Amino acid sequence: MKGFIIALQFLTRLPMPAIVVDDAAFARSMRWFPAVGLVIGAAVAGAAWAGALVDHRLGALAALVVWVGVTGALHLDGLSDLADASGAVHKAKGGDRERLLAVLADPHVGSFGVIAIVLQLLSKLMLLHMLIDARALGPLILVPFAARIGPLVWTWWLMPLHQGLAARFRSAIGPVDLLGWAAALAAASWFYPALLVTPLLVLWWGWHVHRTIGGISGDGHGAGVELIETGLLLSLVMTVAWGHGA
Repeated sequence: MKGFIIALQFLTRLPMPAIVVDDAAFARSMRWFPAVGLVIGAAVAGAAWAGALVDHRLGALAALVVWVGVTGALHLDGLSDLADASGAVHKAKGGDRERLLAVLADPHVGSFGVIAIVLQLLSKLMLLHMLIDARALGPLILVPFAARIGPLVWTWWLMPLHQGLAARFRSAIGPVDLLGWAAALAAASWFYPALLVTPLLVLWWGWHVHRTIGGISGDGHGAGVELIETGLLLSLVMTVAWGHGA
């Protein structure tokens, strides 16, 4: 239970009791990341439901605001950093991995990062609106849960890019953790088949960061979670649309 509280403190801005945490306990808390996703999903779905009582557009906006507020925009920061690094290398026409890593380490947000954040928020807003219109709030709870299985897989699979956040987690994740959450995802997918796209998205992002930057970092984790959440929302919307068409 202590690990769950530590994970909540790290991944959310929810008020938690103060506890003493050492590096080993912090690393072990990663096992609880998908469970924290359920808490985030419940908050997002609750906001969507409450706002939709007035108007579906308000429901989508409320859900998005809660999503960003509860997480403290933690993963959006990683998305913007990777967008800036990728954009700078592309703009340089022939920039190499060293330049990408140098830009990635820069704490400032550039134009590519701002554009990535805006597009991500607009995408989520539109997809949330479509889910609310379809009265499909149940599976929304599971989107943050499924996306946060990704960091466990990337930590176990990929080498850490540097001695930072990803390196601290690497020793704490093993096959048992992955199999346990994979079983939970399979059970959830029985009720909502749209979640079956999760392994493909997780593998795609792992391959992408391995090819482009050579490993995983905190920014890689954050960007991956954001993009997988959007991919899962899109999968749910497409599944609902197909069901209505059938």
